[in-house]
Amino acid sequence: MENRKHLVASLIVAFVLAGCAGEQAVKSGTSEDQGASAATSSATGASGTSGAALSDREKQKRAELLAQRRVHFAFDSSAIDDEARAIIEAHAAHLVSNPQIKLALEGNCDERGTREYNLALGERRAQSVEKMMKVLGVAGNRIKTVAYGEEKPLCQEHNESCWRQNRRAEIVYK
Repeated sequence: MENRKHLVASLIVAFVLAGCAGEQAVKSGTSEDQGASAATSSATGASGTSGAALSDREKQKRAELLAQRRVHFAFDSSAIDDEARAIIEAHAAHLVSNPQIKLALEGNCDERGTREYNLALGERRAQSVEKMMKVLGVAGNRIKTVAYGEEKPLCQEHNESCWRQNRRAEIVYK
């Protein structure tokens, strides 16, 4: 039964990735402001269950997506856009093919808003990523969500460029 779930999840991810390569999906975010995802480290063991069927170009693309450990959000939003979706799909495929790996999803915000509001928004951001990973076949007991709100900024300046970097969910492998 467990193997069947992994096979189905792998097939779903493969179809979704194939669809993303063919045409641009409609953005689910509500703002034109979209943060660029920063690569923080390279992933090891990046080949998924369908790794043998992937072309060199597809393997390179998957490795690039796995190297990105930050998913950015629009202002006051926890909606996942196309760029974030591709990153989450790659990590979910990696997790499905490596069932021993666990991770934490850390929700963060920029400095605007109250501390309480930002903690709640950070939690919603982490939960958005968690929900998508679960839909893609990652078991919920392998994912921990944490909200930091505005407490762990990447950038300390007080401008839109800096705030854009701080509106994120971090994927942290354990």
